[in-house]
Amino acid sequence: MEYQNLVIEENEGVLLLTISREKALNALNGRTIDELTHFFGTDAPSRESIQGIIITGAGDRSFVAGADIKEFLALGQQGGGALAKKGQDCFFLIERFSKPVIAAVNGFALGGGCELAMACHMRVAGEYAKFGQPEVNLGIIPGYGGTQRLVQLVGKGKAIELMTTGDMIKADEAHRLGLVNHVVPAGEEVNKAKEIMAKIRTKAPVAISNVLYCVNKYFEHKGNDAYTYEYEMFHKTTLTADFQEGATAFVEKRAPNFTGK
Repeated sequence: MEYQNLVIEENEGVLLLTISREKALNALNGRTIDELTHFFGTDAPSRESIQGIIITGAGDRSFVAGADIKEFLALGQQGGGALAKKGQDCFFLIERFSKPVIAAVNGFALGGGCELAMACHMRVAGEYAKFGQPEVNLGIIPGYGGTQRLVQLVGKGKAIELMTTGDMIKADEAHRLGLVNHVVPAGEEVNKAKEIMAKIRTKAPVAISNVLYCVNKYFEHKGNDAYTYEYEMFHKTTLTADFQEGATAFVEKRAPNFTGK
């Protein structure tokens, strides 16, 4: 696929993906969802050099300001369900991607933009970023996973409040609630995400992937059943060369040299 709304740069194993519809505040239209789906479903898995992905928005005003509301008016009787399914399928690909994905939120993250950020494994926010699920103002509800992931991150009561009032919250409040991992000065979002990635890249790649897998299984299986996946993945990691290298390096008091095998 030729990407019209995504700008992709790769440097030393970390891929920076910029959603580039600045004049529309990087709103998620159908084309952008298609491109994200192709990238995370086909393109990124084939890039063996990738060790992590950072998602951000073009410009300094908006990460993703939401869905493209103009397209909503043409949904018809069947279009709403298809639109939600398309968005959910896309965000599942991001959430279940085997390498870390960090959202560098550099402005508005509203509606589908907040849902995109929540589908990422971590979130770094600029000090002026704002988050919200304002769909009730349009007479609809979040449709790209927001009713589920917001509860997971901030708890049931606060999630319901945010979704039923449509209120926006600032970065510091999002951090206090656990919606974001870090708040940094405006313009430093990507640099902080790269800093986190640099630390992750020193760890065993197979172990990192298995952590992501097990955490996702917890939420998919409501907790108890996911313990089975944990011990299975633990067992698999003990069979890797990276485990042998990591344990040996610890005993020998040196830095490990992980190879991803």
